[in-house]
Amino acid sequence: MLAAARKDLLLERLRRDGRIVAKEVAVELGLSEDSIRRDLRELDAAGLAVRVYGGALPASPAVADYTSRESVAPESKRRVAATAAAMIEPGATVILDGGTTTLAMVDALPKTLECTIITHSPTIAASLLDHAADVFLIGGRLFKHSAVACGAAAVEAAGTISADLFFLGVTGVHPTAGLTTGDPDEAAMKRALASRAAETYVLASAEKIGTASRYAVVPLDAVAGIITDGEPGSRTLSGLAAAGVPIVSADAHAR
Repeated sequence: MLAAARKDLLLERLRRDGRIVAKEVAVELGLSEDSIRRDLRELDAAGLAVRVYGGALPASPAVADYTSRESVAPESKRRVAATAAAMIEPGATVILDGGTTTLAMVDALPKTLECTIITHSPTIAASLLDHAADVFLIGGRLFKHSAVACGAAAVEAAGTISADLFFLGVTGVHPTAGLTTGDPDEAAMKRALASRAAETYVLASAEKIGTASRYAVVPLDAVAGIITDGEPGSRTLSGLAAAGVPIVSADAHAR
């Protein structure tokens, strides 16, 4: 089998099964594990898979730059955002992560809602200018890929806050790889923010379900729930539910 055909087969297996075990595929195709691992390395380099011990997982399309992500799964993000926004009660203190789904949350929030919103995203902060909410912006080095503040200064500033809820954005949600993102500093900042909230909810639009990125954010058992409009019976959501992770379905009125 030619290398191109093998890679097509591997990508199909990733779509179908949500993971690849290099040893199993090598035995099935009568090839060496080295050949399969080489193919997986090349798929990883091309951004089509994420190599893990023993094989690979589907790569998340949500690691694209901020502008590109705005056009990815907009309706799914709107449904997830509307459900998340409805969870914010008057008087609550809420941390909003950066990203296009949290930006959709701001659109879904009533402008008259009186609450406190803390964010490390200047984009999110600016979008709240005409809202009644008090807004606190955490500063630091601007990570332009996601339009958020990261780095030591931002993590230190996060240590001084406290909140009722944190709405966490990730690029991948997978029952094996867990909650992941594409940059180590951004992952560290997300962990710092999660540690400052009583409850953390994950915003998981359709393109993130069943995929993975390079860097772990927080363990699955550290979140209060995953907000998604994904199919309840899907392989990924069934796996997460079996592991005891609460799944919050996007409300019907948000569809």
